[in-house]
Amino acid sequence: MTRVEAADMPDDGARKTPDRLRRQASRLLSQLTARSDRLINEGLAQVDARKWHYAVLASLQEYGPGSQAELSRRTGIYRSDMVGVLNELAERDLVERVPDPDDRRRNIITISARGRRRLPRLDKALDDLQDELLAPLSPAERDRLVQLLTRLLDHHTRTS
Repeated sequence: MTRVEAADMPDDGARKTPDRLRRQASRLLSQLTARSDRLINEGLAQVDARKWHYAVLASLQEYGPGSQAELSRRTGIYRSDMVGVLNELAERDLVERVPDPDDRRRNIITISARGRRRLPRLDKALDDLQDELLAPLSPAERDRLVQLLTRLLDHHTRTS
């Protein structure tokens, strides 16, 4: 029995979720999202990080420096929340902010040397958390799940 199935079982062992609900992909995705978020948030907290820290550092490492607005678009972090995330990262010396020479009202954010050193440790922590989340699946099933989820997300991102 999987953890999800176990979560659907009351103490007497009888399933408590109707089959018609267990067949709804949207409901399953929603429930898995809540469990995944909890797992990731708790796991990253153990290494003194948050998922948005990782998203910003990964974006800066892969795509290079950017403005707050660019980072917001790259990571999906709301602009209003990005300032707080960047403040946390700057306080930890994981990013550097400098005024944009072309527009002094805007800052350019760059990953710092400390941020570059921190990112592989966060990669490892997230890899371990992904292994825990996807434990019941084989490597091939994990790859297929990511392909299918990416396809769904890409479709709904283009159409919204």
